[in-house]
Amino acid sequence: MARGNQRDLAREKAAKKEKGKTKAANEQEANKGLSREQRMERDAQIMREKQAKKAADAAAAAKA
Repeated sequence: MARGNQRDLAREKAAKKEKGKTKAANEQEANKGLSREQRMERDAQIMREKQAKKAADAAAAAKA
């Protein structure tokens, strides 16, 4: 069976899709100027806020 250029087009599409995923964490726009420790602390703080919000929502749902 002949597939024509389907394989080549799919390969090009996949390469284009993966292009931006190869940046290191310190090269990404949101992380500019932050050290690894600063990024970890920022992310931990965000997770703590999410957990607190979820706990508050659960408590409000339990009261209702």
